[in-house]
Order: sequence, then C-alpha cells, then structure tokens
Amino acid sequence: MGLKEKKAARDFQENNLEDLKKKVFDAAKFEFEIEIDWDSLSVDNYAHLYSQTWTQIYFEPMIIAFSKMCADSFSQEAIQDDLKKVVIQNIGDISNANKYSSYSNGVLTLNHSSIANAENQIEDRAKALQDTVENAL
Repeated sequence: MGLKEKKAARDFQENNLEDLKKKVFDAAKFEFEIEIDWDSLSVDNYAHLYSQTWTQIYFEPMIIAFSKMCADSFSQEAIQDDLKKVVIQNIGDISNANKYSSYSNGVLTLNHSSIANAENQIEDRAKALQDTVENAL
C-alpha cells in the first residue's frame, strides 16, 4: 500500500465512515463494533475508487440487510442479543456474493474484494448477509 492508498483510506475514515456507521446502526436499531482491516481493503492503484466501492461493497448491503432483518422487534432483539461485532476485510479477493459473509460466535464477517463487483451486486450481497445472519440465529 502506497501513499495514495494510505491517504485515500484516511480520507474515507475521516469523511465517510461515521455517516455510514450511523446509517448501519439506524437500520439495525442498535450499535455494535465495526472492525475494519484497512490494509486488506487498500488495493494498490485503486485509491480513486475507495469511497465509492467500499460504500457499495460493505456498507450499502449492511444498511439494506439490517433494515430488512430488524424491521420487526422479535428479529431485531434476537440479532441485538447475539451480534457483537462486524469485521470488514478483503482476504482472498472473493468477488462472489454467495461467499461474502459468515457468522460465528456473535461476529459477522464481511469478506469481499474491495473493488470487484461493487455496483452490480449490492442487493445480492445484502441478501447473502441477511441469509447468513438469519440462518445462524
């Protein structure tokens, strides 16, 4: 990761992250830890896309999925009772929505290429995330 990537990651943290986390928490109706592996997300030569792709790959699917999953109080309470943390990472450059998410011991892991299939799989990733959480609980 070079200087451009480090600067773009810092800019995302300073200018986008808090608003996106607020939208996720509003959708879930509770707050939880979001741990981000910045080094794994920061792909060389793609710094100009971080703001767009990180939002589309990780945050928009969470907002959609939590809005649907937490629409009723029974489901929302079940998720709130179990979910402790969301981990966002890019290990192995996975670009398939079906392999996007896993859930274990209260930790939801979103593992996806931080640049591939950003715009065209938002709904697919949201559905995969929702299925992962609902099947785990």
